[in-house]
Amino acid sequence: MSSLTRIQVPKSCDLLAAELRKRILDGEFRDGEALPVERELVAQTGLSRSSVREALRILQTEGLVRTRPGRYGGTVANRPTAEHLADQVNVFVRGRRIGLHEIVAAREAIEPMLARYAALHRTDEDLALLRASTAAMEAAVHELPRFLEANVRWHLAVAQASHNQILQAFIQSITHLIHEATQVEEVAAAETRAMVVRAHRSVLAAIEAGDADAAQRRMQRHVMAYSQQLDPLFAQ
Repeated sequence: MSSLTRIQVPKSCDLLAAELRKRILDGEFRDGEALPVERELVAQTGLSRSSVREALRILQTEGLVRTRPGRYGGTVANRPTAEHLADQVNVFVRGRRIGLHEIVAAREAIEPMLARYAALHRTDEDLALLRASTAAMEAAVHELPRFLEANVRWHLAVAQASHNQILQAFIQSITHLIHEATQVEEVAAAETRAMVVRAHRSVLAAIEAGDADAAQRRMQRHVMAYSQQLDPLFAQ
């Protein structure tokens, strides 16, 4: 007779975390709403205090709960944010030793579509932010740190104008990684900065006109041209 397979029994803290996770994601606990206090969770579930605390720790690591200080504080539900995804992507990239060339390739795949969606879905507020971001880049063209920061804000403004939350959150994650890796004069020389401003003006014009094809094509050309400026870093 063949032997039985080993049965893996979930830990009680994992079961409680799964139940609370489902309720938070389903909206049963609204963003900022307090969860039952520790003693109530112990009484309701019959679990030990250590299991309840571990379940809450798991959810806090996932960004689904946070601790609110003060008299009426405690553990409250927390909607997932783009910042939390950025942290997770950052850990994944660094932990897997993913090279800059892969990050840039992901950007080349995503940003042209973001520009396309921005041309289709931008609001007056989105256009105002894009115009202000473009002007900020032009004003900082001779100051490398300010220019690079303005460049990041411009690309994030395009992502915001797309109104696609998933792509926006992901591009926010990798844009900051690229920013960290390219703060060197060799890949952000004065002529490169001038080229970037011209490209941004061109993309912005297409977004303003609502021309999705042109916005996608111009962004594709821009990110591919910029990636060529990073070739020296790829070789390192």
